[in-house]
Amino acid sequence: MALTMDDVDRFEAARPRLEAIAYRMLGSAAEAEDAVQETFLRWQAGDVERIEVPEAWLTKVLTNLCLNQLTSARARRETYVGQWLPEPLLEGDPMLGPADTVEQRESVSFAVLALLERLSPNERAVYVLREAFAYAHREIAEILDISEASAQQIFHRAKKHIAEGKARTEIDEAAARRIVDEFLAAATSGRTEPLVRLLTQEAIAVGDGGGKVPARAKAFEGAVAVAKFLRGLFKPAKAKRALIGGSAEIYAATANGGPAVVAVVDGRVVGVMCLEVTDEGIAAVRSQVNPDKLDRATERWAADEHGEPLFTAF
Repeated sequence: MALTMDDVDRFEAARPRLEAIAYRMLGSAAEAEDAVQETFLRWQAGDVERIEVPEAWLTKVLTNLCLNQLTSARARRETYVGQWLPEPLLEGDPMLGPADTVEQRESVSFAVLALLERLSPNERAVYVLREAFAYAHREIAEILDISEASAQQIFHRAKKHIAEGKARTEIDEAAARRIVDEFLAAATSGRTEPLVRLLTQEAIAVGDGGGKVPARAKAFEGAVAVAKFLRGLFKPAKAKRALIGGSAEIYAATANGGPAVVAVVDGRVVGVMCLEVTDEGIAAVRSQVNPDKLDRATERWAADEHGEPLFTAF
């Protein structure tokens, strides 16, 4: 049956929530958009008049599409070149979804999205639906075709896994800017000591180049190793300028709700470095430099005002 305008409007009203769910489940904005579009095609092909609760129906279809995608993604990531990191979303991106509670903000943080990779597809789905969107266990059970008791068990198991790896501290935008400013001042000082003081003893640094931009396959571990890597990263070099197409303008920004460093060349985002901050210092530096995962960030960057860059690197 052909959709009426009311049917289309009903789907479009649900689209932001569907995209936010899919992004948290898949860690990719492009894949999230594809999953939501496929959900629309299922909606278009369905007998809409007989669907009693459209929101529940759409969420069920989307979730199952994401579960299928996660299963195939695991196989693809076994052959992925280097480290795999999520696609960063800059402040104001509607795909970030609700941010009213601590749980909602944490569920889309870069640190938690990276941790979600450790979970099974079902654990990931239950965690996202419960923690970020407050679905009842009964509703989650119906979406995944499992018992309510199983949904509760899966959620507690997933939450435990995330809690064991999570070390994030809530900070406001002003504090995030101060952290980035201090971090960049230390990184460009030419010395490792200022950076070591900002990092936790067990800090890590990891990058995702997707085989298209050089990025170390194994994470740097420990404050000294991370500090030496960062000192070298910000050191000017002709080869770096050739690789990214010029000198990069460096900005302090917010990505996935946390402090970030954004590198821009001629209006194109060429890197987003997300900082995981704890009470003890910066615990992780995760850099997304795979150009395939920066298109949305570039679009968002072009839509906002940013003022002058902090400095020009490389």
